[in-house]
Amino acid sequence: MGALKWIGGALGWALGGPLGGILGFIFGSIFESVSSGKYAYQQQDQAQGVRTGEGDFGLSLLVLSAAIMKSDQRVLKSELQYVKNFFRQQFGQQKAEQYILIFRELIKKDYDLVPVCRQIRQSMDYASRLQLLHYLFGLGQSDGRLQEAEIRLIQSIASWLGISAMDYESIRAMFIKDATSAYKILEISPEASVEEIKKAYKRMAVKYHPDKLEHLGEDVQKKATEKLKEVNVAYEQIKKERGFN
Repeated sequence: MGALKWIGGALGWALGGPLGGILGFIFGSIFESVSSGKYAYQQQDQAQGVRTGEGDFGLSLLVLSAAIMKSDQRVLKSELQYVKNFFRQQFGQQKAEQYILIFRELIKKDYDLVPVCRQIRQSMDYASRLQLLHYLFGLGQSDGRLQEAEIRLIQSIASWLGISAMDYESIRAMFIKDATSAYKILEISPEASVEEIKKAYKRMAVKYHPDKLEHLGEDVQKKATEKLKEVNVAYEQIKKERGFN
């Protein structure tokens, strides 16, 4: 009964869409495995269900994470650990175990990301989708280097999620540094005037403010401050280079 309750709660927002189809298959596999004793160590009566809000964000992370990890034809231990650590930090040990149970099955399955991303786009606000993208870059870089296949797929996912090209380049520049990264993070050109730079900083500080992710929970908000820190660092770097306060 506990497992069935969890399955119903975890599907939540996704029922009826392509993501619901994938997760329905996954939950069916998990239920069969639990029934057969494969996951006997999992205490089913403790499974309280993954809810909407944090739940839809978490489930979306799992589906997209599996795709990124398989994009370069290899699944690395460092990437698996990144996913586990992130979910423990963001959702706590108990929920993390539930999510990882789903992830074990997801990593075995191939699926069409386009309709999944379209459903996420329709069901999730823009600030949350930006946070998804930031997480995916972190996952790709968890082995020390972003592979070209990972970058290409993340760019495609960004497009399917309806993230603007400038926002994609801004987040990409937080992970892939070059001489113009600070300007890309602020979504301006190196030729921007001081006034334009100051306005861009204020605009980006509002866009990436953690309060926009309040509905996803305090832990996700804390993680979101990484983007805001990158904006601050970029602004300070430009101020130093251009010599203004």
